[in-house]
This record gives sequence, C-alpha cells and structure tokens, in this order.
Amino acid sequence: MSNPRNQTRRMKRFTVGPMTTPEYYGWWSKRVNDNIPELSQEDVRPMEEYPQVVPSEIEIIKQDFKKKNSELGKRIEQLDEEKMHLKLDVDVQKLQTEKLRKGKNKAEEDLESLKTDYKKLRLLMRTARLEKTSEQWHQEIREEKTRLIKLRASLSKIEEMKKK
Repeated sequence: MSNPRNQTRRMKRFTVGPMTTPEYYGWWSKRVNDNIPELSQEDVRPMEEYPQVVPSEIEIIKQDFKKKNSELGKRIEQLDEEKMHLKLDVDVQKLQTEKLRKGKNKAEEDLESLKTDYKKLRLLMRTARLEKTSEQWHQEIREEKTRLIKLRASLSKIEEMKKK
C-alpha cells in the first residue's frame, strides 16, 4: 500500500492574465525537468558580485597568527641550518689552525736541528783541517825523512866538494 504523502502529483497550469508576472513567466520558461531551472548566460555574474562571508576579527587575527607562526617556524629552521653550517665551519677552521700550528712547531724543531747540525759540521771542518789521520801523519813523516835523507846526502856532497 502506498502512502498518499509520498505520491507525486502534477498540477495543470491555469493562469489568468494579470496573475502572472514577467519574473514568474521567465522562471517558468527556464524550468526544465520539473522545477530544475536551466542556467543562461544572462544570469551569470562574476564572483565579486556574489555576497561573501566576511571573517570576524578573531578569525582574521587567527589567520595572521598562523601565517606569522609559519613564517617564524621557517625562519627558525633556516637559522638552525645556518647555525649548524657555521659550527661545521668553526670546526674546520679549528682543525686547520691546529694543523698549521703543528706544522709550524715541526718547522721550528727542524730549523733548530739544522742549526745544531750546521754548528757541528763547522766545528768538524775546523778540526779536520788541523787533524789528520794517523796514516796521513805516517805518510808525512816518511816524506820528511826522505827529504831529510836527501838533504843530508846533498850536504855530504857539498862537504866533499869543499874538501877537494
């Protein structure tokens, strides 16, 4: 059994001249498929002409707060990243400074060592001129003995010649 409330009923149109207005007639002519109006280009308005909901002052403040909060969050992240890069740069600078300091200390030690070696070498060269090895001394003594023998021989010849 069907409920009379749920049944669709159609009414026939019956109009008498002055009862219909031009707006009603326009609406009736656009009507298609039982009360679904058809859009026409005449009725299209730009979005600016439609009424807009104006947000309350609190909503505006909330939106501004969220926007600023987001911007500040991004800025904080950017500063944290910059801070990390600067810490890395400082660490690199410290390592380079330490490396240079060690290099300088080593160079100074090498310089001192070279100075000491140079002094020892100069002293050794001085003593080398004065000192000879035992073989060199023996050779020199032999040469002197040979010269002495030659000189004695020459002297004896001279004396013999004088006697004659």
